[in-house]
Amino acid sequence: MRFFTTPRIIRLFYPSLIWEMPKGDKKIYLTFDDGPHPTITHRVLELLKKFDAKATFFCVGNNVNKYKDTFELIAKEGHSVGNHTYNHDNGWNTSTRNYAISVYEADESIDSVLLRPPHGRITRAQIKYLKDDFKLIAWTVISYDWDKSLSPDDCFNNVIKRSGDGSIIVFHDSEKAEKNMIPTLERVLEYYSEKGFSFEKL
Repeated sequence: MRFFTTPRIIRLFYPSLIWEMPKGDKKIYLTFDDGPHPTITHRVLELLKKFDAKATFFCVGNNVNKYKDTFELIAKEGHSVGNHTYNHDNGWNTSTRNYAISVYEADESIDSVLLRPPHGRITRAQIKYLKDDFKLIAWTVISYDWDKSLSPDDCFNNVIKRSGDGSIIVFHDSEKAEKNMIPTLERVLEYYSEKGFSFEKL
């Protein structure tokens, strides 16, 4: 079962996570998980520049160390970066100690107070351990751009049906998501730009 938006009961269970931003200013918050990638991230940056859009990239520490030039370009072009652990760790399958080690190891290269748990999976013990040092970012809408059973049209329609002022939208600058992500992202940028929205970083 796909949850394009997180059920309210789960949001209530994780009150320390940020699920959306304040409404009232016609702003959309695009986020990209799992990079940086040496070619795909560059394609994302080009599209963002085309629409004068800013975004937030939640980076895997191991990828940051492999592709430092790409990581540095993200900040150089005015976007935000966030921590996505060092090894893309699933918090539900990782001890609190080992999860924290991965987060802080990634922080040595990323140096951001923003943290998004990979897969959105984090335990309450891990939240308690990390919340004083990091702002824990979830999402309003997830695009499912990596799902090969979906087309770019599916991803686009699912995003625009569920997004609006203050929404945090998740894409992935990764190889498995590229086929859906690039065309969906361009259409989302066009759609909301025409409606007078701006795209802001967290």
